[in-house]
Amino acid sequence: MTENPWKTLKNSKIYENPWIRLEEHEVINPAGNAGIYGKVHFKNRALAIIPLDEEGNTWLIGQYRYPLDRYSWEIPMGGGPLEIDYLESAKRELKEETGLTAEKWTQIMTIHTSNSVTDEEGYVFLAEGLTEGETEFEETEILQVKKLSFREALEMVMSGEITDSLSIAGLLKAARILGY
Repeated sequence: MTENPWKTLKNSKIYENPWIRLEEHEVINPAGNAGIYGKVHFKNRALAIIPLDEEGNTWLIGQYRYPLDRYSWEIPMGGGPLEIDYLESAKRELKEETGLTAEKWTQIMTIHTSNSVTDEEGYVFLAEGLTEGETEFEETEILQVKKLSFREALEMVMSGEITDSLSIAGLLKAARILGY
């Protein structure tokens, strides 16, 4: 079934800031009943990068995540404005968070981060041919950068130490592609 079974009667903006817009939609649901549906629209694409060096090492970023009220280990990631090429934004994010630049970029995944409530689209890249440099953290970022083997990062996924969805999906997909 590929046709839309939902009918939108009206939508209203509930809240908006520079990063998101929250909408409430009055709908007729697939059963034919009136209802509401909430939608979070992201004004940026989610971009995640798995840097991989010739020795099989990668980099993770540790930071406190305010919405979760906990510390999180993740692959380097950030938002890229919808009007800017997402590969260029991914290159900027990798440099900002790790100081790394890469010669080779491979998009390995497109992902919808939580498609029951948001239209956010994410892209995951494998970055190779790395050159180290200086980080360029944003004012809202207090980051810990950790270099470790790709296998160790996979173990962190499997043990539940990494819980971020883009990181989990990206690392598992990269593992399959790389033959781990």
